[in-house]
Amino acid sequence: MGNGVREGPVEFQRDVEPVTARIPAEDNQEKKKVLNSLMSGALAGAVAKTAVAPLDRTKIMFQVSSKRFSAKEAYRLIYRTYLNEGFWSLWRGNSATMVRVIPYAAIQFCAHEEYKQILGNYYGFQGKALTPFPRFIAGSLAGTTAAMVTYPLDMVRARMAVTPKEMYSSIVHVFIRISREEGLKTLYRGFTPTILGVIPYAGLSFFTYETLKKVHAEHSGKAQPSPPERLLFGACAGLIGQSASYPLDVVRRRMQTAGVLGHTYSSILLTMQEIVREEGLVRGLYKGLSMNWVKGPIAVGISFTTFDLTQILLRKLQHGPGPQR
Repeated sequence: MGNGVREGPVEFQRDVEPVTARIPAEDNQEKKKVLNSLMSGALAGAVAKTAVAPLDRTKIMFQVSSKRFSAKEAYRLIYRTYLNEGFWSLWRGNSATMVRVIPYAAIQFCAHEEYKQILGNYYGFQGKALTPFPRFIAGSLAGTTAAMVTYPLDMVRARMAVTPKEMYSSIVHVFIRISREEGLKTLYRGFTPTILGVIPYAGLSFFTYETLKKVHAEHSGKAQPSPPERLLFGACAGLIGQSASYPLDVVRRRMQTAGVLGHTYSSILLTMQEIVREEGLVRGLYKGLSMNWVKGPIAVGISFTTFDLTQILLRKLQHGPGPQR
């Protein structure tokens, strides 16, 4: 009896000490993981968007006008812009894009990793790939979170893309003029179609990419795809995601740029009706989609690949070679 009393506290101390010692280490690991996701996402967004900026600007200019889109007309517009405004004008608005896309991509990729973990714990998939529905939900929630935080920057970027450089001298100037001339509410014009578009776009993009990686691992026997395979999987993800949400992207751009192009769009449905009435269903709501089929897969492929490879590199630098994502 006496021996039992003396031994009890000793055993208790041995059990508790490792737990209390592990808590700071676990917190530190979680912070590193979040920081790595933010850094990798920011780099992924910056590299991808800069690579396709001229095509992106051209697409927006067609989306917000009543001109009929064709590959020939797109080429002519790019060439005329180059002749009249110079080579670097093809990247006009890219500084605003970077101001938006760096925090957007950082938040989106980081949020996706966190939502995957939360949903994995909820559905009991700790350490394993999520099933299809949670995989889609994680992507949709990540895209929605990023869009809500960074939306005014997207509005500014759209305005700079469709206006001459004399109209807005800088990103700050766009904010000041919109606030003074059109009101602060204008900074969130087009927000609803953006969120409605982000849900299928981000959901399907992340779902497709994660699914292709999972299928590849099951059939190839390799734990991780090669960089070219990652690019291909990302391209497929971008193609599917952007095709599903494209009409809402057109509506969003029309509502964002209405103030400088002499239009008034009061709601999503009225904007859609006006576009269809004036330009037709396919030629209006899907204007520029063929360019998106070139631009989108390239951008999304580069983005997912850059994120994954940067994550792997950062983990190797911090911990040495280990299991890869």
